Amino acid sequence: MSNSSIPLFLLLLVLCIISASADPYYENSDYKSSSSYTTSRSDTVFSLQVPTLDETTFDNLLSFGYYRKTCPQFESILHNKVKEWIKEDYTLAASLMRLHFHDCSVRGCDGSILLKNDGSERTAKVSKTLRGFEVVDDIKAELEKQCPKTVSCADILTAAARDATFEVGGPYWDVPYGRRDGKVSLAEEAALVPTGHENITSMIEFFQSRGMTVLDLVALSGAHTIGRTSCGSIQYRLYNYKGTGKPDPSLDPKYLDFLQRKCRWASEYVDLDATTPKTFDNVYYINLKKKKGLLSTDQLLYSDPRTAPLVSAFTSTHSVFQHQFAVSMGKLGLVDVLTDQDEEGEIRTNCNFVNAY
Repeated sequence: MSNSSIPLFLLLLVLCIISASADPYYENSDYKSSSSYTTSRSDTVFSLQVPTLDETTFDNLLSFGYYRKTCPQFESILHNKVKEWIKEDYTLAASLMRLHFHDCSVRGCDGSILLKNDGSERTAKVSKTLRGFEVVDDIKAELEKQCPKTVSCADILTAAARDATFEVGGPYWDVPYGRRDGKVSLAEEAALVPTGHENITSMIEFFQSRGMTVLDLVALSGAHTIGRTSCGSIQYRLYNYKGTGKPDPSLDPKYLDFLQRKCRWASEYVDLDATTPKTFDNVYYINLKKKKGLLSTDQLLYSDPRTAPLVSAFTSTHSVFQHQFAVSMGKLGLVDVLTDQDEEGEIRTNCNFVNAY
């Protein structure tokens, strides 16, 4: 596995020197004139094209133009709603990304995390801190008025995670549509989602089992450039690491001191990025080099030979991180999707419940 990191690293270096002054959005995209585009990128001009996926890779089951005739206003409704919610609470951007990751991690990207019935993934202990459900509900309610029984909750969540990323200064990528909503959601399966305590081997295996790579693991970990976590999830690193009665030695001493003062109570929250928590940038990776990775799975990325070269590549070039994050998020959104050919899928009229009819 360590040898496989080398060509990926070289690939990133090649991407670094791709030169083009093109806008990272298509000319016919509504996002090109978005005010958030001009205000959220004060220090970087991207030199990479918009990440796209070849439709032939979808086996003709998903399509970029899936709602072009049945609900042409889908993208604009979703974009406006996400923009409104994040303007009120910027922390929802990280929450929507996390919600999408949890959804795709269990049974694929089928909206199963949204189901609210007893014993569903949403009721599991690991799901208690998930947020953003109200954003999806708001978007769905408006779409049901404009395009009844047409747009799936799975497509809404996938696109909302993309728009949320963009609204806080992250990249934009095209999302193919046509996902169906799953009818099954089991709380015990939610335990499959990583919690930040795993080792790198188990993280790699988790991603590989979903058709993703070590590169995707490192790139998507960069979502921790924004967002927060509860102090309860990291206290074991601060006071009794691996039963030693001492803190995790991989933590920077000054950062450790800050965390011990900040996290006296498990219910408190702490930023995942200690330096620029409100900016979608590559400082998350720079923090790892400074021993300021908040979760143990974050810090281990820099100490494991399979992932460390990729961390270094993203540390060196902000635009490469942005580009690869978009590519990897696009891949995440394709994990085990249900489509028109899957009888177990449906288009929910309410994202919280399977259809009664």
